Amino acid sequence: MTPAARVQSSIELLDSVIEAARTKGAPADRILAEWFRNNRFAGSKDRRAIRELVYGAIRACGPLPENGRAAMLRLAQEDAALTGLFDGSNYGPAAIGPGEAVAEGGIAPAWLADRLSASDIAGPDAEALLGRAPLDIRVNTLKASRDDLELPAEARPVEAPQGLRLPPGTPVEQWPAYQDGLIEVQDGGSQLACEAVAARPGETVIDLCAGAGGKTLALAAAMANGGTLVAADTDRGRLSHLAPRAERAGALIAETVLLDPGRELAALEAWRGKADAVLVDAPCSGTGTWRRNPEARWRLTPDELERFAKTQAHLLEITSELVRPGGRLVYVVCSLLDGEGTDRVAAFLAAHEGWRAEPPELPLGRARGSGLRLTPFHDGTDGFFIARLEKPC
Repeated sequence: MTPAARVQSSIELLDSVIEAARTKGAPADRILAEWFRNNRFAGSKDRRAIRELVYGAIRACGPLPENGRAAMLRLAQEDAALTGLFDGSNYGPAAIGPGEAVAEGGIAPAWLADRLSASDIAGPDAEALLGRAPLDIRVNTLKASRDDLELPAEARPVEAPQGLRLPPGTPVEQWPAYQDGLIEVQDGGSQLACEAVAARPGETVIDLCAGAGGKTLALAAAMANGGTLVAADTDRGRLSHLAPRAERAGALIAETVLLDPGRELAALEAWRGKADAVLVDAPCSGTGTWRRNPEARWRLTPDELERFAKTQAHLLEITSELVRPGGRLVYVVCSLLDGEGTDRVAAFLAAHEGWRAEPPELPLGRARGSGLRLTPFHDGTDGFFIARLEKPC
């Protein structure tokens, strides 16, 4: 493909990404993967260049652009070399017309940028949300240790005790160490959220929003496969991925529980008031993960944020019933909005007499309300809010 043809293909892909954002369709990575499968003429260099163009344009636009061409023109304002590729050549984009519309820049749609700013995420803190994330892995201590592990590429330690960092795009899933369960892909901030649980052998620990089980596996390693570890979620599809992952990792999960929304406690009745620790990795806006999913900021609405807040409050109520007296609740969201983090914890503490916040001692993060906040700018991780609460005896 010529450079101009790559730009035109990227514009067409951006049209699909923008339409999907409007209609809650497939995410950008899935749209690109399908296009690459159906267009075999695009070689590896073409695919790499197109991916860079598409994601570069997504990051360059704040609000949802009108169309892919306007988004690419926005990127061209930041990269003058692109302007000359709008040349009207065969398979290339048409020449730029006088006064042609260019998408608006910025961090996010105005309403969302305002909410981030109100949560003290502005300037460099906000700009870092649109950088490119590194690739972090966690060494599985059930099978290996960070000090002794040999990998095909050089990796540097991060602050998480078993964390290593590699360049973006490193093909770790092709490595024997991954296939044999010695390592798992997991952001360093996510690893620290698991450290906040302080799970120990012999305890009863519940991962209430386990999803595909990334944090569950980290908890199993921390417990050295000793004790009772329960993984629960309402998403059958995601939860179904846990069993093969646990087998590969050598992790023992006592029970996997599919939850019925609104009737969660009925399914978890056997552990009511018995859990030493419950991890609530609550559904949220994902504002802390925009480095990986930059188009997510185009999909979010104020109504969705309100629904997330209600779900988060509901999950905290469930957790309060599961934790034993003297036990701990660890609340985590990959969001940097106070409405999903410190405000939710403050409301819970105000409504539950005797509960108290004990902020976890982690090597990264800054105090935020009754918890800690990790950010890409200050900590080099995804954005997280982490709070640890203790139930009265």
